[in-house]
Amino acid sequence: MPEATTSRVVIDLDVPGPTISRHLYGHFAEHLGRCIYGGFYVGADSPIPNEGGIRRDVVDALRALDIPNLRWPGGCFADEYHWKDGIGPKADRPSMVNTHWGNVEENNHFGTHEFMALCELLGAAPYVNGNVGSGTVREMSEWVEYLTRDGDSPMVRQRKANGRDEPWKVPFWGIGNEAWGCGGNQRAEAYADQARQYATFLKDHGDNKLYRIAAGAADDDLAWTEALLKAVSCLGCDRGPKNIFQAISFHYYTVAGSWENKGSATEFDLESYYRTISKAQDIDRVIRAHSSLMDAYDPDRKIGLVLDEWGTWWDVEPGTNPGFLYQQNAMRDALVAGLHFDIFHRHADRLVMANIAQTVNVLQAMLLTDDSDTGGGLVKTPTYHVFEMNKGHHDAVAVPTHVVEGPAPYQLDGKPTELMSASASVKDGRVLVSVSNLDPVAALDVVLDLRGGAVRDPAGRLLTASKPQAFNTVAEPGAVAPVQLEVEPEPRGFRVTLPPHSFATVSSAY
Repeated sequence: MPEATTSRVVIDLDVPGPTISRHLYGHFAEHLGRCIYGGFYVGADSPIPNEGGIRRDVVDALRALDIPNLRWPGGCFADEYHWKDGIGPKADRPSMVNTHWGNVEENNHFGTHEFMALCELLGAAPYVNGNVGSGTVREMSEWVEYLTRDGDSPMVRQRKANGRDEPWKVPFWGIGNEAWGCGGNQRAEAYADQARQYATFLKDHGDNKLYRIAAGAADDDLAWTEALLKAVSCLGCDRGPKNIFQAISFHYYTVAGSWENKGSATEFDLESYYRTISKAQDIDRVIRAHSSLMDAYDPDRKIGLVLDEWGTWWDVEPGTNPGFLYQQNAMRDALVAGLHFDIFHRHADRLVMANIAQTVNVLQAMLLTDDSDTGGGLVKTPTYHVFEMNKGHHDAVAVPTHVVEGPAPYQLDGKPTELMSASASVKDGRVLVSVSNLDPVAALDVVLDLRGGAVRDPAGRLLTASKPQAFNTVAEPGAVAPVQLEVEPEPRGFRVTLPPHSFATVSSAY
């Protein structure tokens, strides 16, 4: 192994930055493959322990992450989902074909009431994504009424007839999904007009205040974002946009290869590893570009930026349905997650929510499940552990974090790829530092130079593996799992040694 490089990270504890919203650690559950059926939901008659058909082991694992919100029912599925087909007695619910994901039949047994029950079990805020692509304004407006209105109305009476007297709290509402693609193949200006119209009829009922999220761009399509900004900036506002929708989303996936040949999640060489890290780091440029454009139209930052789909995307595991997007999850994926969170923390003044795709059994999942009658196994992926180790950043205050000495960047196609990443936050008299050694072959000695406060009683945790291709299985659930990290004192902080391809957190009082 090459000799360890020494790095110094300066952290200014007394220079408060933006608050890191807990919603940057949000999740996404689509009717796709085995995310809902077999993942979250197995039915009340399943031998797998459940509550109303919802898997208890999945709920328990996610509650340990303090999951802040859950986006549902899609994704592309949202724009072909008609919510009234998913309420009432299950035997009376009509089936449909999930044309986007595997062309399989959907029986609608997991619908609005089941989703809201899941959110209550998780302690998570619901993020409902409405149907613009094949739905109507009235349909979406009535869904909001059904969910959130009290008193008496046609939708309230229907909800009560279906067993729910009290309205639910639904803070987040998506106005369609990927309208430039599977959500309707629309032009930006055409969708912007629709977003204005739909948002107008998404009413606040009682004390439920909707946070309306317009479906935004793919990657760095700034023209799409600008069209949405123009749609709400030309309505006679004195300064900034009119309060029609409260946020604009965008999607960004880490694809190291091409869309036709994305590569394997577990069988890859060093070049693919470096390309993955480079692609993941580029999210910083993309967020900066959207933020700069939004600052021009919205200098007071009344509109939030939402990254409601992100994560790695690999070829499906051999022998699985290509439309189910089932992939393994290795140490490399965990590093992508840690890197993303460092970047999210730096942009927490504009980026208000992010949702990893997806929570169970799909893409960069937290959990992989076995839903066979004799199974019921559950695997926590390496990415799961990054979310758990980073819980202390939820609603904490970001503080400036500067890598002043570090490993030389890796040059990939003439572009530097950084081999170290870090971020820090403070909350309740404690500081939490997250740091990644992205070098796949060399260890890293890191001095954490914590200024502006006297730090004490440190505790360190380390996530690494024998190789970046390592992953967890039912047979080996702890192949990639956190262990204690030794933290040594320094005159103004601490020193830690990080092995290759590793993620770590150090927490201390100050």
